Amino acid sequence: MNAYQELTRRHQRIYRLGHLQSIASWDQSANMPEKGAEARAAALAEMGGLLHELATAPEWPGLLAQAAAEPLDDEQRASVREMQRHWRASNALPQQLVESLSLASSRCEHAWRTQRHANDWDGHRPMLQEVVKLVREAAQHLSQAGGLSRYDALLDQHEPGMRAAELERVFGDLKSWLPGLIQEVQAHQSTQTVLTPVGPFPVAAQRELGRAVMGLMGFDFEAGRLDESAHPFCGGVPEDVRMTTRYNETEPLTALMGVIHETGHGRYEQNLPRHWLGLPMAQARSMGLHESQSLSFEMQLGSHPGFAAQLSPLLQQHLGAQPAFEPANLHRLLTRVQPGYIRVDADEVTYPAHVILRFEIERALVEDEIEVDDIPALWDAKMQQLLGLSTVGNFKNGCMQDVHWPAGLFGYFPCYTLGAMYAAQFFAAMRREMPDLDERIGRGELQPVFDWLRSRIWSQGSRWDTAELVRRASGETLNPAHFQAHLRARYLG
Repeated sequence: MNAYQELTRRHQRIYRLGHLQSIASWDQSANMPEKGAEARAAALAEMGGLLHELATAPEWPGLLAQAAAEPLDDEQRASVREMQRHWRASNALPQQLVESLSLASSRCEHAWRTQRHANDWDGHRPMLQEVVKLVREAAQHLSQAGGLSRYDALLDQHEPGMRAAELERVFGDLKSWLPGLIQEVQAHQSTQTVLTPVGPFPVAAQRELGRAVMGLMGFDFEAGRLDESAHPFCGGVPEDVRMTTRYNETEPLTALMGVIHETGHGRYEQNLPRHWLGLPMAQARSMGLHESQSLSFEMQLGSHPGFAAQLSPLLQQHLGAQPAFEPANLHRLLTRVQPGYIRVDADEVTYPAHVILRFEIERALVEDEIEVDDIPALWDAKMQQLLGLSTVGNFKNGCMQDVHWPAGLFGYFPCYTLGAMYAAQFFAAMRREMPDLDERIGRGELQPVFDWLRSRIWSQGSRWDTAELVRRASGETLNPAHFQAHLRARYLG
């Protein structure tokens, strides 16, 4: 066995144990009884420590050096590059810190579920402070190992190669035109008549509707499932994708669009390259690209006027016929622009404001410029500035609404808007190659979209760095102009 083969064997063992960790984490959010929380947190911390120990064994540097000198083909060399990147990130963190952060974030995330519902910021704050303390410590280790700022080091874990300075440039441009666009679209839509669906809409019917739409969008139910959780997410592994959503019996479209969003994540995972499975190169390249797939499904397709015509009969079949579900009205419902408190319920136009707010707060938090106690006031000030809404005293719909910070995920939020930009760029490229794409979507011909995404994005895994993958897929690296053009065309065209 040469060094590359030994590295492959080790990575595949880590992957198999990570499979169990992922399913246990999904179960923690979807099925676990209340009294299992402390034991599950300890088990996940134990598994996190074991995986870290395996990923930082003393033999790794020698094996990586030997493999780099072996006669490998281009794919294998790309695989070694990704192995080296993963080893550097793992080796930067002490095992005790990995276990402590896993335990603290599991406890904080579990408590958040009830604390958020109770609007209990005072109860939540000390647990979040412990998570932030450990996240800062991890960021410091990663910063020293990679020669990056602390926030850039965390951002690099989710969006390799992206830097806060570039985000400030991109988001700064967004902030210069987004408020005006929001007002322009609202004025444009103020003349439209929109019918609101009349419920109630039983959860069982919504669940079956979601499954029907997942089938329409090509989800493989023999390699995944849909469940319910406090916060929608997609987890599991490519062979066993676990998606969740949450339901509201008075309003069915939020849950449905959540399912469509997660189906984009799920199809990406299900179509990652199986011949590299178990290796870092078989993983999604970045969370920005992952979000580009969920937003390709939810926004580029899901909010397309032609797709509304495909959704309409399914809604009427599962939830009952009513004028609100007619295609034209349904499309107006799906593209209604109205500033609101909740990020996951936000429309496509106001959504970036939610991301900019979180980016600015979490960057300052990680860099020690603010403390956890400062979050509510900053959140309120930025919500008023960006969306004209106050969250004073409204913690559950303000700074406690997301699971990311309780779960220790800092540096993730920018990926949502980067994903929206990538998705707009990919669909612009599709339209250049398929000028009749919109007509085909209107006829229910979705396979050309899926085939394009499979060949350009899904099947590539981490074969290329993000900029190169995007260039190969669309003909250019990230160009935010496509996102602005998409919004103006859809909402004002």
